[in-house]
Amino acid sequence: MGNGTSIGRVRGLGSAKEGAHHWWRQRLTAGSNLLLMLWFFISIARLTGYDHATVYTWLRSTWVAVPMILLIASVFYHFRLGLQVVIEDYQHDQARVAAMILLNLFTVATAATAIFAILKVAFGAPA
Repeated sequence: MGNGTSIGRVRGLGSAKEGAHHWWRQRLTAGSNLLLMLWFFISIARLTGYDHATVYTWLRSTWVAVPMILLIASVFYHFRLGLQVVIEDYQHDQARVAAMILLNLFTVATAATAIFAILKVAFGAPA
């Protein structure tokens, strides 16, 4: 009665054959964002000062640079997943393809820039 095939209902697959995969990824990135942001705020709060030299020294640590890179990757992937849903829900023509391409390019470019900046500091670029 319009609910798909029996096997599709059992597997939880919709018409796009994606099922809950996208939803599950968004929930996983939301959880990782929560944990990593909690780490970030606690780590920032524990700094002795907020001047350039202190933050620079803090970011040079491996124990800070790696979680920061994970935070950047998780936040930008979550951002991309969320905006993908908005584009798919509200764009119903060829503009959808262009919007998805622009979204992917923007997300990769900004995340790569942020990760590059963290790596640059972590590997000892002069302050």
